[in-house]
Parts: sequence; C-alpha cells; structure tokens
Amino acid sequence: MKLDQNGYDLIASFEGLSLVPYKDSVGMPTIGYGNTYYPDGRKVKMTDPKITKAYAMELLKVTADKFAASVDLATIWVGQNKFNALVSFAYNVGLGNYRKSTLLKKVNLNPNDPVIREQFLKWNKAGGKVIPGLTNRRKKEADIYFS
Repeated sequence: MKLDQNGYDLIASFEGLSLVPYKDSVGMPTIGYGNTYYPDGRKVKMTDPKITKAYAMELLKVTADKFAASVDLATIWVGQNKFNALVSFAYNVGLGNYRKSTLLKKVNLNPNDPVIREQFLKWNKAGGKVIPGLTNRRKKEADIYFS
C-alpha cells in the first residue's frame, strides 16, 4: 500500500513545519515536518541551513514513503484510512517501536478490534512525560483508523 494525500497531510498536520533545525521534545535535532535525517542518511544538525517549504514537503514524502513501505501488516487488506493512521503512528514513534508494539499485534490479529483504539492512546509520552499534543495525535490517528 501507499500513502495517499490525506496520509501526507495527516503527518504534516501533527509534525508542524520548521524550516530551521530545532530540538524535538526528546532533544533530537529536527527540521521540516519532523525529519531527523535527510534522504541521503545524514542526521539533521542544529547548524544545518534553513530549508524551503517545498524541500520540507519533499523530505516528508520521501521519509513517509519509506515508513509506508516498511509498515508490516498482515496480508489482509486494512483499507486506506487504517494504513494512513498506522504510517502516521510509525512515523512518529519509529519503526522499531512500531514493530514491537501491541498495537501492531492487535492489528495483525483482527484489524477491527476496538482495543486497537486503546493501543494508540498508550503512546502519548515523550521522555517519560505525557505530552498533550501526542495525546491529541493518538486520538486523531485512532479516529482516522476507525473511520
């Protein structure tokens, strides 16, 4: 499966846009729409130059497409909204965390299990603290997943 424009827009809406490097909530240098790496594999550094909005969107699409290609799902069809929500989740928590999550296990057992909503909501912390923005993101991802 591939992200559609709604999927890119979902990720962009939560990540926000910064054309200059900044430190995210756990101190990682970040640029654009939540990118911590460039397409060539280089890590973002606080000394990197300003980027354009067009390049930020290109970074988002390249990175999100890599996540979309790596989102492991059962061989069942989950539908576009479910897929977009899962890629947004993986983009934010990282593929390693996504792959070992109970959320993914539940999706692969039964993609319509209502417990999946609770699994999204468990991932609302950064650096051990509940982050209201992450709580809002998880609620929205769960809503889209079940829409």
